[in-house]
Amino acid sequence: MQTHIADSIKDTDAGREAERILRTCTHCGFCLATCPTYQELGNELDSPRGRIYLIKQVLEGHEPSAETQLHLDRCLTCRACESTCPSGVQYSKLADIGRELVEEQVPRSNQRLLRAFIRTVVPNRTLFSTLMGLGQAVRPLVPGVLRNKLPAKASAPAWPPAPAQPQRRVLLLEGCAQPAMTPATNPETVRLLGEAGIEVVRTPKAGCCGALHQHLGDPQAAHGYIKHNIDTWWPEIENGADAIVVNASGCGAQVKEYGYFLRNDPDYADKAAEVARLACDPVELLEGLGDRLAPRPDAPRRIAFQCPCTLQHGQKMPGRVEALLRKAGFELTPVGEPHLCCGSAGSYSILQPALAKRLRRRKLNNIEPGRPEMIVTANVGCQTHLGEEATVPVRHWVELLTVR
Repeated sequence: MQTHIADSIKDTDAGREAERILRTCTHCGFCLATCPTYQELGNELDSPRGRIYLIKQVLEGHEPSAETQLHLDRCLTCRACESTCPSGVQYSKLADIGRELVEEQVPRSNQRLLRAFIRTVVPNRTLFSTLMGLGQAVRPLVPGVLRNKLPAKASAPAWPPAPAQPQRRVLLLEGCAQPAMTPATNPETVRLLGEAGIEVVRTPKAGCCGALHQHLGDPQAAHGYIKHNIDTWWPEIENGADAIVVNASGCGAQVKEYGYFLRNDPDYADKAAEVARLACDPVELLEGLGDRLAPRPDAPRRIAFQCPCTLQHGQKMPGRVEALLRKAGFELTPVGEPHLCCGSAGSYSILQPALAKRLRRRKLNNIEPGRPEMIVTANVGCQTHLGEEATVPVRHWVELLTVR
């Protein structure tokens, strides 16, 4: 794709990076076939190729409009287009650059307060948990768009003790929203890893991974969260922790990009690259256990696995959790159109509720014919979003397994 970046940005890091990505795009349109918003809306401006043209125009000095902003807002950043693209276009990186530029130039007449609320509350684990508890207590009084996102109140299992003779030590990103939204996920991850002989060292001061701000057009705020996490983890890394487990695949996709985000920071580039190298999904630690994995006694055997976009397209690990679950003894029911997003996408289901609901119904229509007893997934957003409408329980897959 030929382009002429405006003088005001062409010599900046963002300008050079955008031009590099733009020049890999060949206009082929393969991405349209796997883009959820194009499949739903049929408008090319709501496809990766159309959004690339919009971003290109902004980079070339054309003034963006509210319509430009709308089409970029509708992007889920699911990265299905990246899995499809024969040219390897790094669309998500270009979309982040485009969102930042448009956010700077187009004032928001609506959603401004809602976006500020999300950016302020969600990354603050204590504040988020407190407001979540209050919201659950006075649920009928909560505005509809937020009330629908409140899961039923649930208590967290006890945090398991470390194994007596651990074979290795790892860290765990506990997340910002996950402890309140799906309180069983972290303790169950620690339990399962402990049964495998892996000690999990808690670093509760580590917080938001930065993805929320990154995809809302505020990379500088995202970098602040990234640096905070690196500073929190680094002493434990120097003390021998050999992995950082991230059991929310959306956060995992972000942490694995830390080296990219801070590549030009002389104080953090090397540390960020090492943190990105150490980051792993639980499946990466457990799939080598062979026949030692088994279903827990109370776990259903007939399940559907909804593979989050951030696991299959972001982290490039399609099929790995499914293979592990089958080997452990589960029957996986078919899921049609497995590459399409469920509509959660971080804050997307709050900011684009109508489209998010359409995508969720499409996902459930692709799951329900298999009549699973439970839906399992690998990301807090997918779990809670699907759980709002699914007629069977939705859980994180680590909750169903034990190590013999």
